[in-house]
Amino acid sequence: MNLEEYFARTGYKGSLEKQDLETLTDIFQHHIRAVPFENLSIHCGEKITLELEHVYNKIVRRKRGGWCMENNQLLGWVLKRLGYDASFLGAYVFNPHQNAYATIMTHLVVKVVIDGKAYIVDGGFGVSYQMWQPMELVSGKDQPQAPGVFRFTEKNAIWYLEKMRRKQYIPNQNFSNSDLLEKKECRKVYMFSLEPRTVEDFSFQCTYLQTSPDSLFTKKSICTLQTTDGFRALIGWTLTETTYNYKENMDLVEFVTLEDEEVEKTLKEKFNITLERKLVPINVKGFYTI
Repeated sequence: MNLEEYFARTGYKGSLEKQDLETLTDIFQHHIRAVPFENLSIHCGEKITLELEHVYNKIVRRKRGGWCMENNQLLGWVLKRLGYDASFLGAYVFNPHQNAYATIMTHLVVKVVIDGKAYIVDGGFGVSYQMWQPMELVSGKDQPQAPGVFRFTEKNAIWYLEKMRRKQYIPNQNFSNSDLLEKKECRKVYMFSLEPRTVEDFSFQCTYLQTSPDSLFTKKSICTLQTTDGFRALIGWTLTETTYNYKENMDLVEFVTLEDEEVEKTLKEKFNITLERKLVPINVKGFYTI
């Protein structure tokens, strides 16, 4: 494993001399625009494992994506190798359909400290809840980014992330009531404490999320990638392309339903993913919004 190969994968060609916020942001943005958030392994007969070498080989050499435990573990390794003060935290994801936070810690994020300031770096959430810049770990402060306005709130040593979105314009009215569309303008994303975690803390969750019939990830095949002006997502057979701030305070959300034979081609053309095994798309209604 080496950094040069990783940066060739993400296309980053900037300076590595300073361990500052500007460099961190640049490295991070190259990652989220090159490496999809995806769970396709579950739906093409592959097992997801968390050994770093396996994650590196999958994302860097096989040019695949991964979920939070893969993307953020790799990002954490890169940042530590560069000399950043980086560590892992564990989060509980908000389920809008149950209007509650998960009871299992399933989301791994990276905390980075620069000049005494702490930042959350999360390259593994996807769709419109994917931050585009490291977020300063400060309570009650609006942090506007291209995807919308993010905010942390701290209460009794627990930190809560929420996001305010813009209005949405959906040209294809057949999808105006799609269960994939988030109806609320302010959405809770996840909660976490500052207790340091290790990748080993997520071994049970990794198995559970890819095997349990109650897991979102067994109910939907998901592949999503950030672009320079929004993001793309393939959920089952539904391809969406979102353009942020298409008009003032308005995001453009375009939907199309693919045929079976179009899925493989779309993964290659839109997400730069070529699978080694046959994907079986799935999209159980509900459970997930973009």
